[in-house]
Amino acid sequence: MTRSEFLRLMAGGLASAMLARPLAAAGGYDFWFTRLRYDSGDWDVDQRMPSNLITSLIDYTTLRVDPKEHVIALSDPRMLTAPFCYLAGHKLVEFSAAERRNFERYVRNGGFVLVDDCNHDIDGLFARSFEAQMAKIFGSKALKQLPNTHPLYRSFFKFDGPPNTGFELNGWGDDLVHDYLKGIEIEGRLGVLYSNKDYGCEWDYDWRNKRFLAEDNTRFGVNIVMYALSV
Repeated sequence: MTRSEFLRLMAGGLASAMLARPLAAAGGYDFWFTRLRYDSGDWDVDQRMPSNLITSLIDYTTLRVDPKEHVIALSDPRMLTAPFCYLAGHKLVEFSAAERRNFERYVRNGGFVLVDDCNHDIDGLFARSFEAQMAKIFGSKALKQLPNTHPLYRSFFKFDGPPNTGFELNGWGDDLVHDYLKGIEIEGRLGVLYSNKDYGCEWDYDWRNKRFLAEDNTRFGVNIVMYALSV
Protein backbone atom coordinates (compact mmCIF):
# COMPACT_ATOMS: atom_id res chain seq x y z
CA MET A 1 0.00 0.00 0.00
CA THR A 2 1.40 3.40 -1.00
CA ARG A 3 1.26 6.47 1.24
CA SER A 4 -1.46 8.08 -0.90
CA GLU A 5 -3.54 4.90 -0.85
CA PHE A 6 -3.14 4.76 2.92
CA LEU A 7 -4.35 8.32 3.35
CA ARG A 8 -7.38 7.76 1.14
CA LEU A 9 -8.26 4.60 3.02
CA MET A 10 -7.87 6.17 6.45
CA ALA A 11 -9.73 9.32 5.46
CA GLY A 12 -12.59 7.25 4.08
CA GLY A 13 -12.77 5.15 7.23
CA LEU A 14 -12.84 8.21 9.42
CA ALA A 15 -15.54 9.84 7.34
CA SER A 16 -17.88 7.00 8.09
CA ALA A 17 -17.06 7.09 11.80
CA MET A 18 -16.90 10.81 12.60
CA LEU A 19 -17.69 14.24 11.15
CA ALA A 20 -14.13 15.60 11.42
CA ARG A 21 -12.31 15.97 8.13
CA PRO A 22 -8.67 15.03 7.52
CA LEU A 23 -6.45 17.70 9.06
CA ALA A 24 -5.51 19.61 5.90
CA ALA A 25 -7.75 18.14 3.22
CA ALA A 26 -9.59 21.42 2.69
CA GLY A 27 -6.37 23.21 1.80
CA GLY A 28 -5.33 20.77 -0.89
CA TYR A 29 -1.84 20.37 0.57
CA ASP A 30 0.57 17.55 -0.25
CA PHE A 31 2.16 17.82 3.18
CA TRP A 32 1.28 19.12 6.61
CA PHE A 33 3.42 18.83 9.72
CA THR A 34 1.68 16.95 12.53
CA ARG A 35 3.12 16.96 16.02
CA LEU A 36 1.78 14.24 18.29
CA ARG A 37 0.65 15.24 21.76
CA TYR A 38 0.82 12.39 24.27
CA ASP A 39 -0.36 12.41 27.87
CA SER A 40 2.95 11.45 29.49
CA GLY A 41 6.22 13.34 29.19
CA ASP A 42 6.83 16.72 27.54
CA TRP A 43 5.69 16.56 23.93
CA ASP A 44 5.85 20.34 23.19
CA VAL A 45 9.61 20.71 22.79
CA ASP A 46 11.65 22.55 20.13
CA GLN A 47 8.78 24.81 19.19
CA ARG A 48 10.52 26.60 16.30
CA MET A 49 11.69 23.44 14.58
CA PRO A 50 8.52 22.78 12.55
CA SER A 51 8.50 26.25 10.98
CA ASN A 52 12.14 25.89 9.91
CA LEU A 53 11.52 22.49 8.34
CA ILE A 54 8.35 23.74 6.65
CA THR A 55 10.30 26.69 5.22
CA SER A 56 12.94 24.34 3.79
CA LEU A 57 10.30 22.15 2.17
CA ILE A 58 8.83 25.25 0.53
CA ASP A 59 12.29 26.48 -0.54
CA TYR A 60 13.66 23.20 -1.92
CA THR A 61 10.69 21.20 -3.17
CA THR A 62 7.58 21.62 -5.27
CA LEU A 63 5.30 20.18 -2.60
CA ARG A 64 2.19 22.12 -1.68
CA VAL A 65 3.06 22.60 1.99
CA ASP A 66 0.72 23.79 4.71
CA PRO A 67 2.64 26.64 6.42
CA LYS A 68 1.13 25.84 9.83
CA GLU A 69 2.11 23.17 12.33
CA HIS A 70 -0.76 20.91 13.43
CA VAL A 71 -0.78 19.54 16.97
CA ILE A 72 -3.07 16.59 17.56
CA ALA A 73 -3.42 14.05 20.34
CA LEU A 74 -1.96 10.65 19.63
CA SER A 75 -5.20 9.24 21.04
CA ASP A 76 -7.29 11.17 18.48
CA PRO A 77 -8.26 9.09 15.40
CA ARG A 78 -7.70 12.14 13.19
CA MET A 79 -3.94 11.60 13.47
CA LEU A 80 -4.43 8.55 11.28
CA THR A 81 -4.93 10.81 8.24
CA ALA A 82 -1.58 12.63 8.59
CA PRO A 83 1.10 11.99 5.93
CA PHE A 84 3.86 12.43 8.53
CA CYS A 85 3.96 12.65 12.33
CA TYR A 86 6.57 13.95 14.76
CA LEU A 87 6.95 12.81 18.37
CA ALA A 88 9.64 14.08 20.72
CA GLY A 89 10.47 14.80 24.34
CA HIS A 90 12.87 14.47 27.26
CA LYS A 91 10.82 12.65 29.85
CA LEU A 92 9.01 9.38 30.45
CA VAL A 93 6.94 7.99 27.57
CA GLU A 94 4.09 5.79 28.72
CA PHE A 95 1.31 5.47 26.16
CA SER A 96 -2.29 5.02 27.16
CA ALA A 97 -4.27 2.20 25.57
CA ALA A 98 -5.77 4.60 23.01
CA GLU A 99 -2.37 6.12 22.20
CA ARG A 100 -0.83 2.70 21.78
CA ARG A 101 -3.68 1.55 19.56
CA ASN A 102 -3.45 4.59 17.25
CA PHE A 103 0.34 4.43 17.04
CA GLU A 104 0.26 0.79 16.00
CA ARG A 105 -2.63 1.21 13.58
CA TYR A 106 -0.99 4.21 11.93
CA VAL A 107 2.41 2.57 11.45
CA ARG A 108 1.13 -0.83 10.39
CA ASN A 109 -1.13 0.70 7.77
CA GLY A 110 1.39 2.94 6.02
CA GLY A 111 2.03 5.87 8.36
CA PHE A 112 5.43 7.40 9.12
CA VAL A 113 6.58 8.76 12.51
CA LEU A 114 9.81 10.63 13.18
CA VAL A 115 10.70 10.17 16.84
CA ASP A 116 13.43 12.35 18.30
CA ASP A 117 15.06 11.91 21.71
CA CYS A 118 15.70 15.43 22.97
CA ASN A 119 18.14 14.11 25.57
CA HIS A 120 20.41 12.75 22.81
CA ASP A 121 21.19 10.01 25.29
CA ILE A 122 20.88 6.26 24.67
CA ASP A 123 20.47 5.64 28.40
CA GLY A 124 18.17 8.57 29.14
CA LEU A 125 14.61 8.39 30.41
CA PHE A 126 12.98 9.18 27.08
CA ALA A 127 15.11 6.61 25.23
CA ARG A 128 14.51 3.81 27.70
CA SER A 129 10.80 4.40 28.03
CA PHE A 130 10.08 4.99 24.33
CA GLU A 131 12.03 1.91 23.28
CA ALA A 132 10.07 -0.10 25.86
CA GLN A 133 6.83 1.13 24.29
CA MET A 134 8.01 0.07 20.83
CA ALA A 135 8.95 -3.37 22.15
CA LYS A 136 5.51 -3.71 23.70
CA ILE A 137 3.76 -2.79 20.45
CA PHE A 138 5.98 -4.29 17.74
CA GLY A 139 8.17 -6.82 19.55
CA SER A 140 11.54 -6.70 21.26
CA LYS A 141 13.54 -6.97 18.03
CA ALA A 142 11.52 -4.58 15.87
CA LEU A 143 13.67 -1.49 16.45
CA LYS A 144 16.83 -1.98 14.40
CA GLN A 145 19.86 -0.02 13.30
CA LEU A 146 19.47 1.54 9.87
CA PRO A 147 22.38 1.05 7.47
CA ASN A 148 23.92 4.24 6.16
CA THR A 149 23.07 2.98 2.67
CA HIS A 150 19.35 3.24 3.41
CA PRO A 151 17.30 5.08 0.71
CA LEU A 152 16.44 7.71 3.32
CA TYR A 153 19.92 9.17 2.88
CA ARG A 154 19.46 9.82 -0.82
CA SER A 155 15.73 10.56 -1.06
CA PHE A 156 16.43 14.20 -2.00
CA PHE A 157 19.87 15.41 -0.92
CA LYS A 158 22.72 12.91 -0.67
CA PHE A 159 24.12 12.00 2.74
CA ASP A 160 26.64 9.37 3.80
CA GLY A 161 24.63 8.70 6.95
CA PRO A 162 22.87 10.77 9.59
CA PRO A 163 24.38 14.27 9.91
CA ASN A 164 25.93 15.05 13.28
CA THR A 165 24.44 17.69 15.55
CA GLY A 166 26.24 20.40 17.43
CA PHE A 167 25.03 18.89 20.70
CA GLU A 168 26.80 15.62 19.97
CA LEU A 169 29.99 17.33 18.87
CA ASN A 170 29.98 19.51 21.99
CA GLY A 171 29.71 16.51 24.30
CA TRP A 172 26.16 16.97 25.55
CA GLY A 173 23.98 14.06 26.59
CA ASP A 174 25.81 10.76 26.55
CA ASP A 175 28.96 12.39 25.06
CA LEU A 176 28.66 10.17 21.97
CA VAL A 177 28.31 10.94 18.29
CA HIS A 178 25.61 8.54 17.14
CA ASP A 179 26.67 7.32 13.72
CA TYR A 180 23.39 5.60 12.89
CA LEU A 181 19.65 5.95 13.35
CA LYS A 182 17.17 3.23 14.23
CA GLY A 183 13.88 2.31 12.68
CA ILE A 184 10.98 -0.08 12.58
CA GLU A 185 10.08 -1.58 9.23
CA ILE A 186 6.72 -3.06 8.35
CA GLU A 187 6.84 -5.35 5.32
CA GLY A 188 10.01 -3.66 4.09
CA ARG A 189 8.69 -0.13 4.58
CA LEU A 190 10.15 2.17 7.22
CA GLY A 191 7.31 3.29 9.49
CA VAL A 192 9.21 4.62 12.53
CA LEU A 193 12.45 6.58 12.28
CA TYR A 194 14.07 6.94 15.70
CA SER A 195 16.89 9.35 16.52
CA ASN A 196 19.03 9.90 19.62
CA LYS A 197 20.74 12.83 17.88
CA ASP A 198 18.25 15.56 18.92
CA TYR A 199 17.56 16.95 15.47
CA GLY A 200 14.58 18.85 16.86
CA CYS A 201 16.81 21.01 19.03
CA GLU A 202 19.40 21.32 16.26
CA TRP A 203 16.71 22.78 13.97
CA ASP A 204 15.09 24.93 16.68
CA TYR A 205 16.38 28.44 16.05
CA ASP A 206 15.13 31.82 14.95
CA TRP A 207 14.64 31.59 11.19
CA ARG A 208 16.58 34.83 10.72
CA ASN A 209 19.75 33.04 11.88
CA LYS A 210 19.51 30.47 9.10
CA ARG A 211 21.44 32.70 6.71
CA PHE A 212 24.48 32.52 9.00
CA LEU A 213 24.77 28.73 8.76
CA ALA A 214 27.62 27.43 6.59
CA GLU A 215 25.20 24.75 5.36
CA ASP A 216 21.47 24.49 5.94
CA ASN A 217 21.14 21.80 8.59
CA THR A 218 17.44 21.26 7.93
CA ARG A 219 18.21 19.65 4.56
CA PHE A 220 18.23 16.24 6.24
CA GLY A 221 14.72 16.98 7.45
CA VAL A 222 13.74 17.48 3.82
CA ASN A 223 15.11 13.99 3.09
CA ILE A 224 13.06 12.52 5.92
CA VAL A 225 9.83 14.08 4.69
CA MET A 226 10.44 13.22 1.03
CA TYR A 227 11.19 9.62 1.98
CA ALA A 228 8.06 9.46 4.14
CA LEU A 229 5.90 10.64 1.25
CA SER A 230 7.43 8.24 -1.27
CA VAL A 231 6.95 4.85 0.41
